[in-house]
Amino acid sequence: MQLWEKTSSTLRWLPTSVWQRIVRRTTRARRIHLLIALADHFEPSILPETPHLLAPRDEQERRLERWCREYPKMADRHRDVDGRPFRHTYFSPAEQYEESLVARLAEHCRQGWGEIEIHLHHGLSDPDDSQNTCRALCEFRDRLVAHGCLSRLDGAGPPRYAFVHGNWALANSGGGRYCGVDDELEILAATGCYADFTLPSAPNQAQTRKINSLYECVPPLGQRAAHRRGSDLRVGTRIRTFPLIVQGPLLLGMRRRGSAMPRPYIENSEVTGVNPPTLARMKLWQSAAVNVAGRPDWIFVKLHCHGMDPRDEPAMLGEPLQAFLRELLARGDGVHAHFLTAREMVNVIFAACEGKDGDPGMYRDYRLNLIQQARS
Repeated sequence: MQLWEKTSSTLRWLPTSVWQRIVRRTTRARRIHLLIALADHFEPSILPETPHLLAPRDEQERRLERWCREYPKMADRHRDVDGRPFRHTYFSPAEQYEESLVARLAEHCRQGWGEIEIHLHHGLSDPDDSQNTCRALCEFRDRLVAHGCLSRLDGAGPPRYAFVHGNWALANSGGGRYCGVDDELEILAATGCYADFTLPSAPNQAQTRKINSLYECVPPLGQRAAHRRGSDLRVGTRIRTFPLIVQGPLLLGMRRRGSAMPRPYIENSEVTGVNPPTLARMKLWQSAAVNVAGRPDWIFVKLHCHGMDPRDEPAMLGEPLQAFLRELLARGDGVHAHFLTAREMVNVIFAACEGKDGDPGMYRDYRLNLIQQARS
C-alpha cells in the first residue's frame, strides 16, 4: 500500500494484476523488520494512589512472585520470527535495591524472560549532586554484576548498562526537578552506560525537540540536557559518543471513543491498561520509522511501561496483550517481528552502523555480551 501511495500517478493505468505483482516483488526485495523492545520501569513498590510512598516489602515479594509465575505462561505462546518469546527489559530502580527481590528477578531473566538494566529516581525532594549520582550508579551497577546481570563490550572491559531516568528528567531536563545534575550524561558515560532509553517523555517538559531518532549526543556532555541535540546514527559511521540515545516512537494519532468524533492524541509508545498495545498502534509506531539512516528496512520500536502498576495488569499479562501479539505475528504482509531486549536492540544498532544487512536477528549478541556469571 505504501508503494501505491507513493506512485499512484504512474501505476493507476496498469491492470490490477500487474501492479500487484510489482508490490509483491518490491516487498520481497526489501522485507521490513520490526525490532521491538519493551523498556519496563519495573517497580514492585509502586502505589498508584500514593506515589510518594512504597508498597510494603511482603506486597512487593507477592507481586514479583506472581509476575515470575504468570509471565512465562503468557509469553511462551507468542514467539517471533526467530522463535524468541516477547520479553521485557526490567529497568530496576537503584535507589530501591533489595537483594532478594533482584535475585528473584535475575533468576527469572536467566530462564529467558528478559534482562535487567538500571533505572534511577533521584533529586526527589532536593536537587541531587554529581558525586552522589556517580556513587549510586556505580554501587548498583556492581550489585547487578554480582547477580550475573549486565554486559561487557566485546566481552571484555568494565560492565556496561542501559539506563532509564526516573520521572523523565535525564540530565536535569525537567526544569530542575527530579534530578539536579547537569552533567549526568557525562557521569553515565564514565560509569559504563552504553544507551539511554528514557525518551519519549511527552507531554512532560523533559521531552526533546528531536524525536523518532537514534543518535549520539553532541559534546560536551557536561552541559544540562546535552541530549537535546545529536547526530543521527547512519550506516558506515563509527559510534564514538556514549550513551547513545534510543528513542521510542512519538507522533500524533487519532482516536475515537464510543460514537464521538475521532480526536487527536499524543502517541508516545507507552503501554498501559487504558491504552494497551494494538495492531493499529503498531502501524503508527512503524510509521515513525525510527532507524539507522541508510537501513530503512530495520525499524526500531522501543516501547515503555510500568510492569508492576496494578492498573496495567491487563496490558502486561491479559487478553489485550495476547490479542496484540497474535495479530502482530499473523500479519502476513511481509513484515517480520523480532522481540529484543534493550541490549539486543543496541547490538542490532551497532550492526546497522557497521554496514551489516540481511536478517537483523543474527546480531542480538553482536558486541554487547551478557556477563551471566554465577552469583557469589
